[in-house]
Amino acid sequence: MASPATRDEERPSLTLRRHYEVAPDKVWRAWTDPQALKLWFGPAEIVSVPVSEIDLRVGGRFRVVMLEANGERHEVGGVYHEIVPNRKLVFSWAWHSTPERESRVTVLIEPSGRGCELELRHEQFFDEAAREGHEHGWTGSLVKLEALLGSAEAA
Repeated sequence: MASPATRDEERPSLTLRRHYEVAPDKVWRAWTDPQALKLWFGPAEIVSVPVSEIDLRVGGRFRVVMLEANGERHEVGGVYHEIVPNRKLVFSWAWHSTPERESRVTVLIEPSGRGCELELRHEQFFDEAAREGHEHGWTGSLVKLEALLGSAEAA
């Protein structure tokens, strides 16, 4: 007999996949170097990332502040739960404005041909609206990451 679903299993989740024509360590650096993160993090409407703090260790925290052209400020942070260099990051995710709505992000990077595959899983959203908003945000971020990595590869 199957066991009933837990509360976390019932909560919405999101999985996005991308292929990048760069070595895994370049994608890893984009996620783990505070200065690199400032160059791509956030959807298209984010015009700057004035704060990017990363304490890359299990139990370490991160904090990112993003600004829109209209001056709207978005602050997110969390704690690193698992770190496998160049391969895997697992961290909690909570907006400063709604800290009680903590969710979980897993970033997997796998070598593939001349580049690598990135899988981003964001789980345990508060509701479907939160999932949809994050799908927009992560999709825009990954497009910006691709542009950054493409320009870095060409240089």
